[in-house]
Amino acid sequence: MGIIRSLHNTYWIMQEVLKLSTRGNLLLSHALSQTPLVGKLALASARGKPTGIIYLDITRLHEVQFLHGTVGAARVLALVEKALHEKTARFLPQANILAVENLWADDFVVLFTLSRDADPEKLLELVVALQLSIRDSLNQEFLHLLGREMELHVGYALIEEGYDLRPEVRLYMALKEAQKIAKGALDLKTVKMTREFKEILSSRRLDAVYQPIVSFKSGEILGWEALTRGPANSYFSRPDIIFSFAEEVGLLYPTERVCRLKAISSIDGLGPEQKLFLNVHPRTVSDPNFVRGETLEVLQEYDLSPRNVVFEITERHSITNYASLMRTLEHYRSQGYQVAVDDVGAGFSGLYSIAEIRPEFIKIDMSLVRDIDNNPARRAVVEAMLTLATKINCLVIAEGIETQTELNTLLSLGVHYGQGYLLARPAFPKPPVPGTLVNHIRRQGLKNGDRGWKRGLTIGDLVTPTVVVDENMVVVEVKQRLEATRQPLSGLVVVRGVTPVGLVMRHNLNRLLSSQYGVSLYSRRPVKTVMDPAPLVIEAGTPLEQASERAMKREQEKLYDDLVVVADGNLIGTVPVQRLLDTLTRIQIEVARGANPLTGLPGNVAIEAELTRRSQGGQASGIIYADLDGFKAYNDAYGFENGDRMIILLAQIIQHTTRKYGADGDFVGHICGDVFIMMSRPEYTAGICQVIVRLFDRLVRRFFSPEEREQGQFYGSDREGREGWLPIISVSLAIVDCRDEKSYRDLAGRAAQLKKYAKSLPGSVYVRDRRQGNHPIPTHQA
Repeated sequence: MGIIRSLHNTYWIMQEVLKLSTRGNLLLSHALSQTPLVGKLALASARGKPTGIIYLDITRLHEVQFLHGTVGAARVLALVEKALHEKTARFLPQANILAVENLWADDFVVLFTLSRDADPEKLLELVVALQLSIRDSLNQEFLHLLGREMELHVGYALIEEGYDLRPEVRLYMALKEAQKIAKGALDLKTVKMTREFKEILSSRRLDAVYQPIVSFKSGEILGWEALTRGPANSYFSRPDIIFSFAEEVGLLYPTERVCRLKAISSIDGLGPEQKLFLNVHPRTVSDPNFVRGETLEVLQEYDLSPRNVVFEITERHSITNYASLMRTLEHYRSQGYQVAVDDVGAGFSGLYSIAEIRPEFIKIDMSLVRDIDNNPARRAVVEAMLTLATKINCLVIAEGIETQTELNTLLSLGVHYGQGYLLARPAFPKPPVPGTLVNHIRRQGLKNGDRGWKRGLTIGDLVTPTVVVDENMVVVEVKQRLEATRQPLSGLVVVRGVTPVGLVMRHNLNRLLSSQYGVSLYSRRPVKTVMDPAPLVIEAGTPLEQASERAMKREQEKLYDDLVVVADGNLIGTVPVQRLLDTLTRIQIEVARGANPLTGLPGNVAIEAELTRRSQGGQASGIIYADLDGFKAYNDAYGFENGDRMIILLAQIIQHTTRKYGADGDFVGHICGDVFIMMSRPEYTAGICQVIVRLFDRLVRRFFSPEEREQGQFYGSDREGREGWLPIISVSLAIVDCRDEKSYRDLAGRAAQLKKYAKSLPGSVYVRDRRQGNHPIPTHQA
């Protein structure tokens, strides 16, 4: 009767649920937890006895039930269970049979212990013999019921020791392996390799190496991605082999578990805001054994917290059940973990997975980064990703950066973070980023931020490397050079020594050679006879507007030829016209968005949008207003050009200080004239203001004559038109803390009061609004 009830209760469920592997795994895990197998395994393990399981599946039991009803199916199950008891004792005489369980419907599990000297290969032979013996003994019954022979799938697995896993998890892993062997998914060679792989896992002989992820805003290290390396001189030394094999044999969860524990235990500390990026397979995240709080326990053991961890969900594997994945990710996000979508551009789901997962980070695959400096299509894709990231409020990380030109292109595009061999190879302990690269990133970030897209961007900022050939190279070799790369070059530069003397565009050369007698006339001639001897050669420091104007004034047949760029007469590369036009279009977009034309900083439209975003998101912020004292008098006395230079100085100081002493995601805007706004976290604002005051007071003095610097005054007219000696220009900063929606609504009024108070104080100061009751009590420090 128990078997009949089992059929009624579980058989129809299994037919539906096992169609989905994730739900099937959940049911399998639940079924195991409901059997006495777990307790018996725990007892055997406590006694130090090696244990194993035999899995048996009756392939056509559903046909028996359909033809002969539940009673007929129950008869077959009873016969199989009896045969298992008898035949297992006969074929495994040295084994101690702990249990024979009808786990569900047509599946049986035998749990047994072995002596430590048992031969695993001999065990496989005995299991095959057991399968044949059971089938032969029951064939007559099956022929009677179905008119065909019985089919059985039988597999086995040893339950490994040393995993430091709960008994039900170890039993679950062994059963999955036995199922694969039973259904022919694992051959004998794989079974042998599986034993070696399990030994590596049980002894935790997987090592973690770390690759830094660098902020393209400050040059600081955001965090490290943990990568896995296997034992040297082993088949499992490479990470791609480790994880593909683990997935094949059903050991993905314990493999990633060992990797996570190793990565966390070996990281040797992180800064409060630094991150550890851990790769997680989508299937592992949905594993019934994954959500147990184990990662949190390990983090606490090493003085880390969930906010230090980012789970990287790779796009290289298809995600079949987004609902289950999202439930698990939300569970982790609620604890403070963050999520990244990895390998974007090289995976299965593309934009759909980004839209569903809503990650905090998007990691662009190296296939899009490779040669991005020479590939307009890849630049366009990355720009689109940056736009998407802005819309969904996440950050972009470029992977696989290997060359300086790739780095420069990504910096100019505005990518937030990067990693790759150029910055540092994966290593243990955590490798630093070379100081020269950090300084370059900081300078480039400052340059891009200070000049913006409107003011000061030069043709040198768009340069891409080019191929050069000597003027005496024959034309046929030049054509081969043009077509030798994966993506044919649009053109190349002809040099005499190191001096550029001409340009060859591929389309022009092809047209020449395709004419009648073109090949015979020109292919063996030196390239100087067919090159353009007067290309547009332009200095790297030429502003984009001027370079564009000169390029568009060329004769019609040269209109789309590359620009040859030099620095002090030395060739540094070329700029394709398409890239120039794309950049000018971006400039127009930035201006249309309200960027300030003097500093290139976001204007009032962007400022209002940022305040709205922070207010609606309930984000606590310290809002800093900066204003120059006596600026109108200086502007009248020294002229608008010098006044603009002083405003640019203040913008540079604010950006540098916010970048260095603020937090990632801080905002700097230019309201109008000499008035700026900064948005940071409240705990950073005082430090930012102190540095701004110190730097401004030191650097502003260069805008005055030696005599005025000596006196600390300059001669000008005040707001009432009275001429006289006035204090050297100072800066006033007002800090207003906003912690809820109401405080953002009251921001304008509170800021106006505070700015007025700050400007009433002598010299450069900052003040902070501290409320007690209904009365503001400003405090200030200089």
